[in-house]
Amino acid sequence: MGCQVMSRADAEQRRVELERRVAATVHARAGELLEIRDQLYADPEVKWQEHASAQFLAARLEHAGFSVDRGVAGLPTAFLGKSGSGSTRIGIMLEYDALPGMGHACGHNIIAAAGFGAAVALAGVADDLDLTVEAIGAPAEEGGGGKVLMAEAGLFDGLELAMMIHPGPTDAGWCRPLAVAHLDVHFAGRAAHASTYPERGVNANDAMVIAQVAMGLLRQQLPESVRVHGIVSNAGEAPNAIPESATGHWYIRARTLAELERVFPRVIACFEAGAHATGCSFSYQETSPRYSEFRNDEALLELFGERAKELGRDLDLDEQNPGGMNTASTDMANVSLFTRAIHPYLGIDSLPVVNHQTEFAATTMTDAGAKAAIDGAILMARTIVAEQSARI
Repeated sequence: MGCQVMSRADAEQRRVELERRVAATVHARAGELLEIRDQLYADPEVKWQEHASAQFLAARLEHAGFSVDRGVAGLPTAFLGKSGSGSTRIGIMLEYDALPGMGHACGHNIIAAAGFGAAVALAGVADDLDLTVEAIGAPAEEGGGGKVLMAEAGLFDGLELAMMIHPGPTDAGWCRPLAVAHLDVHFAGRAAHASTYPERGVNANDAMVIAQVAMGLLRQQLPESVRVHGIVSNAGEAPNAIPESATGHWYIRARTLAELERVFPRVIACFEAGAHATGCSFSYQETSPRYSEFRNDEALLELFGERAKELGRDLDLDEQNPGGMNTASTDMANVSLFTRAIHPYLGIDSLPVVNHQTEFAATTMTDAGAKAAIDGAILMARTIVAEQSARI
């Protein structure tokens, strides 16, 4: 007897039922999702130091039936949880690093909670949809490039798709971040008494000031898509001593990696000008792999957006309103170079507070923050159910 082919009506009914099941799973575990959000908020850990956060999330996944490999890609705070044995591998990203001095002011506690919820919900239908569900614990998004290193180690090879959600002030579907290079810069001069023997000194702080003035002037000739910004972390210890050392941390952003490659040497020339004018030596180091531009998968985003409307969210897929964080940067963009990917933003009603303000961390703990975690889990899970239902 030949194989029975499912009718279109039966296939549609099956999809609707599976979407209902994953949503019900998320609702049933909503308390656990909020516990995850709350625990990460209470114990924020910065890039590469997320030891407690990674262990906490890995243990939660194991308790939910996932097999978990810790320390993947040679990164102590990365992990990979798997459930199911289907031929189609899908990846759900969990981020959990905090910002120095600001806690979870970018909302990664919500990202981790939503990612956990989506992964667990999908595990419950993995056999129905021929899926292998991968919950990917990715550290150091805030300037460390954890996902880039994981990609280079081959963790995303063969993934059919990958996704995550990100909290923001408002809903926005398209992710259009800038490519970025992260720099540590250093000027070395020579100390001397600033009043008695100033001619014997070589002023590293002056070199840093000249570099910043040069960058300010350069901005007039840079494309509108380019951003150059940074901080001076040290430029002397006493006003009566000429600073012998000055150190700073800088970001150079551009629309694409190709544009970044073009403007990068122009910014470095500003630092070199400071060194040349003062007689200091100058050195720099890129502190992470470069983040790329993002390749949004339009079909996935449409599925996500349709389901978001059912939950009362408007992702503005026609991009009629300002929203999202489209001049920020993310290492999720590098994942999109390897596989189909989306990175929509879910609003938590934070305005006038925005990401990377200390007050944003507190906003993640509001009812709107809780709704974003739960909605995010449901929308990711339902989107993948719809996508895979159309394939099998």
